[in-house]
Amino acid sequence: MFRNGTSLYEAGQGHFAVDQDRYLLLNEGQDYQLHIDSPVPVESFCLFFPSGFVEEISRTLCSSDCHLLDEPYAIQAPGHMEWVERTYPMTNPLGAALHRMRSSYTSLSLDTWGLEEQLYQLGLHMLVLYREVRSEIDRLDMVRVSTREEIYQRIHIAKEYMAAYYDRPITLAETASIAHLSVNHFLRSFKMIFGMTPYQFLTERRLQAACHLLSDTDLSITDVCFKVGFESPGSFSSLFSRRYHLPPSQYRLKR
Repeated sequence: MFRNGTSLYEAGQGHFAVDQDRYLLLNEGQDYQLHIDSPVPVESFCLFFPSGFVEEISRTLCSSDCHLLDEPYAIQAPGHMEWVERTYPMTNPLGAALHRMRSSYTSLSLDTWGLEEQLYQLGLHMLVLYREVRSEIDRLDMVRVSTREEIYQRIHIAKEYMAAYYDRPITLAETASIAHLSVNHFLRSFKMIFGMTPYQFLTERRLQAACHLLSDTDLSITDVCFKVGFESPGSFSSLFSRRYHLPPSQYRLKR
């Protein structure tokens, strides 16, 4: 997770933008490259877990008390957990737990024991998140489990790409190729998973970025338009007004 700026990660086949609103979850052993371009210092907070940490928590939750009494230190875990590498909102329970842990760590308000207990709570939230993602995958309309998993991961790779490079002139064909899908297959699968089209998602991402610039900078409306990736000030103003019920100039005045 990051504060005061945005970091761009390249990991595996994915591109991820991480800022104060989202955190990134990667699998054990995944190589990554990190890029930060900011005029002000950017603060990062990254956690690296011992191998099998969350799996061991899962074992203690799934095993009977009798078994845990007989084998309290057994290290057998119920299989290796493979995570869908993507960003998640800081507003979910795991994000809130991360925020609390960062605050405790930076303020030195907890000793080692307290921090270890927070790590355990973090593991519990990770298990809940893991099961939620599995439920999302299982609800997809494909017969084979492997197909559902593959489509889910590929569509999320494309979504993260759009979220990371929304301010660039990316195209539909380019984005579909990031997911290694045909354009038609990409459009259909994206709508099935997210309930919106890729264009609707990209437009919303650009409008959200425009809101931040209108509130926090003195850039002209035209400069804001082009900076967030829109091609025409007219279409930008029309889309913005429809979404926020105010033209960009009045939105800035209210802020």
